[in-house]
Amino acid sequence: QVRLEESGGGSVESGGSLRLSCQASGYTAARYCMAWFRQIDSEEGEFVASVDTDGTANYGESVKGRFTVHRSDEDNALYLDMNALKTEDTAMYYCRLGFNCDYYFERGQGTQVSVAS
Repeated sequence: QVRLEESGGGSVESGGSLRLSCQASGYTAARYCMAWFRQIDSEEGEFVASVDTDGTANYGESVKGRFTVHRSDEDNALYLDMNALKTEDTAMYYCRLGFNCDYYFERGQGTQVSVAS
């Protein structure tokens, strides 16, 4: 069975930190770009960060300098270290698998992050 399962979300105060994890199963994650997106209610998902098969990482403007994305192909997993969290980071965070960090074809259910002022 193929799936992506996120974990690590929760409630923190502004300025706090969280680490999100995404476990891939049924895929060899090393073959794909892996990325984090976030969504508030029914709005369109916002790109947060991606890391390609060669380790190249990219970030959305709003999280640069605060978030760090990394992958472990050995563990078939993706991580997101979030520091200096702001209230505007509150969202459902979900991971995706894709080709060339351009076309994404799979996503997980997500994990909720809530940042209080």
